[in-house]
Amino acid sequence: MEERTTLDINDIMDVMPHRYPFLLVDRIEELEEDRVVGIKNVTINEPFFIGHFPGHPIMPGVLIIESMAQAGGFMLLKKVDDPKSKLIYFLGVDKVKFRKAVLPGDTLRHVLTLDSFKRGICIMTAKSYVGEKLVCEGILKAMLVDK
Repeated sequence: MEERTTLDINDIMDVMPHRYPFLLVDRIEELEEDRVVGIKNVTINEPFFIGHFPGHPIMPGVLIIESMAQAGGFMLLKKVDDPKSKLIYFLGVDKVKFRKAVLPGDTLRHVLTLDSFKRGICIMTAKSYVGEKLVCEGILKAMLVDK
């Protein structure tokens, strides 16, 4: 399944069930059997910046995690024959650390590796960067289910 081509938002929407305002991945830069690199452009136009925080906008940590999970979910959905018939349920997060605030104008680069995928349950190591700076990391657990 090695795809080295950049996948744009239309390619992502063909696979992912998420839509605005909860589609939090803009581009897939790398897609391999057990690794994905997803991009999220953070702009001041994001609806969450209205209240988080007025005068000092910071991307909420839970949305950074959700964005990482969506990049990983894209990798998982590309592994199945009919991704439109599946959903991915988020099961949990472990060892999450936030290392730096994410601000409007930043570009998040999520790098996820698949550690385990058994009986529809997967465990992924996720790291998110702004430039070369690690801003968030953790272990994500999800389950692939029929719609």
